[in-house]
Amino acid sequence: MGPAEIEWRVRRLVGQRLPCRSFTDAQLVGPDLDWRGTLDRFRATEGRPVLLGHEQADTLAGTEIAAATLVAADRVLDHRFAYFGYPEAALGPEIDWNHDPIGGIDWPALPGHRIDHRTAAGDPKWIWELNRLQHLPWLAQAWLLTGDDRYAAEAFDQLDSWIAANPPGRGIAWRGAFEAGIRAISVAVALQGLRHSPRLTVARFRAVVCMLAESARRCWAERSLYSSANNHLIGELAGLVTVALLFPDLRPSPRWERDAVTALCAEADRQILPDGSGAEQAVGYQMFTAELLLLVAEMLRRRDGYAPVLLTNAITRSGRYLATVVGDHDPAPRYGDDDEGFALRLDASPVRTIRDHLGLVGAVLGTPDAIRAGTRSPAAGWLDAPTKATEDVPRGEPFGSFHAPDGGLVVLRSGRRRITMDVGPLGYLSIAAHGHADALAVTLSADGHELVGHPGVTSYYGHPEWRSAHRGTRAHPTASVDGLDQSVIGGAFLWRQHARVHTHSVDTAAGFVDAEHDGYLRLDEPVVHRRWLIAPPDRVTAVVVDLFTGAGHHEFRTAWPLHPSLDVRPAGCGHLALREDAPALQLAYAASSGEPIRSEIRGDTDTNLGWWSHRLESRVPAWLVGSVVHAQTPVALVTTLTPGGAGEPAVSGLAVALCDDAITVRWHDEDGAHLHTVLSSSDPPGHVRREDVADPVS
Repeated sequence: MGPAEIEWRVRRLVGQRLPCRSFTDAQLVGPDLDWRGTLDRFRATEGRPVLLGHEQADTLAGTEIAAATLVAADRVLDHRFAYFGYPEAALGPEIDWNHDPIGGIDWPALPGHRIDHRTAAGDPKWIWELNRLQHLPWLAQAWLLTGDDRYAAEAFDQLDSWIAANPPGRGIAWRGAFEAGIRAISVAVALQGLRHSPRLTVARFRAVVCMLAESARRCWAERSLYSSANNHLIGELAGLVTVALLFPDLRPSPRWERDAVTALCAEADRQILPDGSGAEQAVGYQMFTAELLLLVAEMLRRRDGYAPVLLTNAITRSGRYLATVVGDHDPAPRYGDDDEGFALRLDASPVRTIRDHLGLVGAVLGTPDAIRAGTRSPAAGWLDAPTKATEDVPRGEPFGSFHAPDGGLVVLRSGRRRITMDVGPLGYLSIAAHGHADALAVTLSADGHELVGHPGVTSYYGHPEWRSAHRGTRAHPTASVDGLDQSVIGGAFLWRQHARVHTHSVDTAAGFVDAEHDGYLRLDEPVVHRRWLIAPPDRVTAVVVDLFTGAGHHEFRTAWPLHPSLDVRPAGCGHLALREDAPALQLAYAASSGEPIRSEIRGDTDTNLGWWSHRLESRVPAWLVGSVVHAQTPVALVTTLTPGGAGEPAVSGLAVALCDDAITVRWHDEDGAHLHTVLSSSDPPGHVRREDVADPVS
């Protein structure tokens, strides 16, 4: 944290201790605003984009999308809400916007900046989700589809109730500009969908618009800067743009639009890297960021006929990257944090899958790779631009292997096998808030099924001990030293010290990756971890070689988190993973010093290892297997990964020897006998010499 950021944070803290300043309507929207005329122009959609109206509803009437929308809206009529992995909550006839029925607590009606959500008894994520009001567009959509006044009445009753219960700046709902920005998007779009309802009176319109204007003001005045300028800044700017575009009559709107769009264009280039990966090293936040940018770009296009190229380029390259990662049949990557965030919820899907996200990008921008790899979600149906070509695109060549050098992901494909290796940074900016300590992690899927993967997030606030474990190194498909994380945790969304990765060599055609990280140089007896991934496309077995050099005697451990659909039993010098009693993956281990000990953990409540999280605040038991050796450096560990196979061990005679700069690995599998020699100090570095040995390996 540099001097400028320290000064900014001190000024913000001092400002928060001053008496809260309130703004009059005239100060927020301009003096002498003609509210009747403003409402008339809002209904006529003069000079503004239309995201929700009768045209889309008429097109979708009688479809499955319409039916699903009505089901979601009916749940809102009953005040039933479900978020994350928590059970559905029935909130009763009157919604208390500050009551958390899951935790059974009431959030205080204090100024938002005085509420310490990090140490509170409840989970602020749940109450924030409710107060984002992202369900209001469903009521607007249902009213547009049916004309049933119950939906409009419920939407306006909730808005009246929310505004009365949450005066500007007070309560958990106003804890930060980010929440104000995300909420502003949904309220503004829902109000547009309900613009012709007789229940939208001038007085109501004025109350809602003034709340939105206050939200917009905070989005700029309190925006996230410096090391906090991640997806939060994108959300704040997107909320500001939405208010400015849908309510151009407000005096600050032209300035809000100019400043926010300029900043968003700059952030799009920072947060979506040149290779299309997300700077935060968290695929969930990449989708969220891209959809916020997509929303702004589409609003500008609908108003002006075009969108800023910096926005559309960022969204397009993100879509191409994600499409190439998932391909035609591979599972979604799961690296980094994911809080299931939506920019705008136009359908009731509990989570946005990568393929649904790609379908949305394809529907709006017509990106061929996104259309090919994506699926048509209901949200895409509501946002589909009639000018975009969203028909099926030619299948073309299969998605192949690739290296994204900016984000640091290597994808190696062979047939229906996909292997990935993480050679990227920990996260974005100095706090790396949403990154995990998973440098050099290797994942494996086959035939569209995940075998070895990242185990997911588990929790943000509800179970802090889960979060610490799942951010840590031992939970991920990499290697650890002395049971320690590669990087040093400084808080729930802060890394104090980052492991730095250096990539020596990547050859996607040969199926070869060589990289190392320096995370364990901080130890009293420092260690460097270097990993080679050797996965030739013409061989069934992939080989992972881990070399630990440095000083001292340590515990060295490899970890392979298995999908919860897999069961495990010991097999030879490793493990056999089975799916429905059929062999799915065989792992074998060897070490250059000492005999490696098989390790297997499942559902351990002491270490919080051996779990898999499909959704935030939920987890299920899953096998975490691997090998452990206690040895003096240098030492090499080798793991072979063989998808499928028979009940007998797929790999036999596995051995690894370390001699000076050479690591020699021998094994036998269904392809025959193999000898690989890795040279750690060759030119180019990490060169591997591969031989198919005539004599059987014993």
